[in-house]
Amino acid sequence: MIIPIKPVSPTKTTSASEPATSAIHNYVQPGYLSLAVLPPLSLYIHVPWCVKKCPYCDFNSHEAKQEIPEEAYLSALRSDLEHALPAIWGRKIYTIFIGGGTPSLLSAAGLDRLLSDVRTLLPLDGNVEITMEANPGTFEAEKFRSYRASGVNRLSIGIQSFNHQHLKALGRIHDGDEAHRAIEIAQKHFDNLNLDLMYALPHQTIYEARSDVKIAIASGAPHLSLYHLTLEPNTLFAKYPPALPDEDASAEMQDETTGLMAEAGYDHYEVSAYTKEKKQARHNLNYWQFGDYLGIGAGAHSKLSFPNRIVREMRYKNPREYMQAVLECREVQTSAEIGRNDLPFEFMLNTLRLTKGFQVNLFAERTGLSLTTIEHNLRKAEQKGLLYRDHKRIRPTELGLRFLNDLQQMFF
Repeated sequence: MIIPIKPVSPTKTTSASEPATSAIHNYVQPGYLSLAVLPPLSLYIHVPWCVKKCPYCDFNSHEAKQEIPEEAYLSALRSDLEHALPAIWGRKIYTIFIGGGTPSLLSAAGLDRLLSDVRTLLPLDGNVEITMEANPGTFEAEKFRSYRASGVNRLSIGIQSFNHQHLKALGRIHDGDEAHRAIEIAQKHFDNLNLDLMYALPHQTIYEARSDVKIAIASGAPHLSLYHLTLEPNTLFAKYPPALPDEDASAEMQDETTGLMAEAGYDHYEVSAYTKEKKQARHNLNYWQFGDYLGIGAGAHSKLSFPNRIVREMRYKNPREYMQAVLECREVQTSAEIGRNDLPFEFMLNTLRLTKGFQVNLFAERTGLSLTTIEHNLRKAEQKGLLYRDHKRIRPTELGLRFLNDLQQMFF
């Protein structure tokens, strides 16, 4: 349930009518940065279909009213990747994330074909992390065994809650029993497992939120992602808001969650992420450390660094429009340089989500800018008690994590 940070105030945009090759051509024009080392590169693959659109979801997902066009879409993904190769030539892929939508709608043969295509076209790190999102309502034991055999070595299951009534209110296609069954099936084939949970749900009590977290901990999953339900624009919940817990109750749920996870031995390494057994989500860490990622598939976002500039891309969102655009070699709908003035905010927007923050030299390494560029902002954040820094590391304080939006906005 991780979505890369979207572009902020792009300074230059490629017209949707221009072919993707023109965007790639722009990459080699004289720029304004000087990056000595390019960051690690990840691959994100978007599968846009789901069984049912959840009322809180603002991701690029589309209800599959009939059988998904799997073969045509897989062909489009391969072509999309082939078209993108000039922009990433010679760079190794360290992590892969297959997200959606509901990627577990793919057949076992389809997933195997997808990963075979990726291996054919890209050099993968020997220890590559390959994560796949899965919906408990789509679990079939044999299919998930095949996913593992094809190379998926990390599974992220969208549980959201174990409570039947809350799952119904969230519009999920599974119930609590199916959530337990999904975890059981997953643990037979995957030792690297994440569970997504949400709190501050419609009519949820503190006791019920605590119960969900305790059940997740008892499952033994080495990684848990715990999200506060938010009413995103252009969702059904935004149009017809449900009755949610008030701010005090939500804050108490957050405190309860943090306490329970600490007691169970989980490391709270990112605002919403907890791990033990050193099973951090390496793909997500690359986002949060302002690394690079190539996104292929309908609506996928990319952030790509070059020696003299950093560029963001977005593919066409509608699946059919995307597949047609790929056929015409114009799948990149927009391509925008991140302006020099926007880089500090984009860097801090990501890295300040990490509870341990970042090493001081990472700012210059990933942005091409001197840390003195944000000295005034850093000093101001320190004075407010939101930020701690020494000669090695910069990190948010406990107060800074609680008021993270305020802290991030100080670098805008």
